[in-house]
Amino acid sequence: MRPLLLIAIIFLNACAAQLPTSERLERVRLAKQEALAQEMLTDNLQFGAPSFIRVFKSEKLVEAWVQDQETGRYVPFKTYPICNYSGDLGPKQAEGDHQAPEGFYAVGAGQMNPWSSYHLSFDIGFPNEYDRTYRRTGSNLMIHGNCKSEGCYALTDPAIEEIYLLTEASIANGYNVPIHIFPFRMTPPNMLKHADNKWYPFWQNLQDGYNAFERTKIPPNIDVKNGRYIAKLKNSPQKRLF
Repeated sequence: MRPLLLIAIIFLNACAAQLPTSERLERVRLAKQEALAQEMLTDNLQFGAPSFIRVFKSEKLVEAWVQDQETGRYVPFKTYPICNYSGDLGPKQAEGDHQAPEGFYAVGAGQMNPWSSYHLSFDIGFPNEYDRTYRRTGSNLMIHGNCKSEGCYALTDPAIEEIYLLTEASIANGYNVPIHIFPFRMTPPNMLKHADNKWYPFWQNLQDGYNAFERTKIPPNIDVKNGRYIAKLKNSPQKRLF
């Protein structure tokens, strides 16, 4: 192992002591973390750099992006298939509707669950401020393993292991991880295909955040104002939380 990579992993493992852990997670870390860090290094990416997750419902894909430390822009690292998700296209509205959320979320240390009944999981942060504005209810909405879903996004166990380690490493280094969940890739042709859907105005609002990232390759700051998401472009690297 390269000396700088070894130092980085030791540092992150020390920081990870502040994050929840379990015997299962420690086994996963031992089996996969070094290889994952090496794989990132071959792509000129740093394990523990800020990461970003995009979810596309209709394509049944989860994208993991990592910040390039030289440019500050995010580059695609890996794409993982979604085994299963609940419901149809459109946002979650109420507890028990078996609908998987759409919108802009973020995950921090308190949302990581290494004891999950679904191998490993993290809570996406539903309901967020936008959801609460519309009195949407629900709890324990996760990205997790085990390929089973009841309102969540389910991946294979090997896939969630990698995404969990990436997310945990970013958080251990002081960065919350944005999660942007879309019904589909919000290109003009795809938007046109869904123009008659009742959720089209909501999706137009989501498209603002989609386009902001596509333009800059930096996740925008997301605010909520007057019942709408407001995507604010960021032109500088993400700052640590501490």
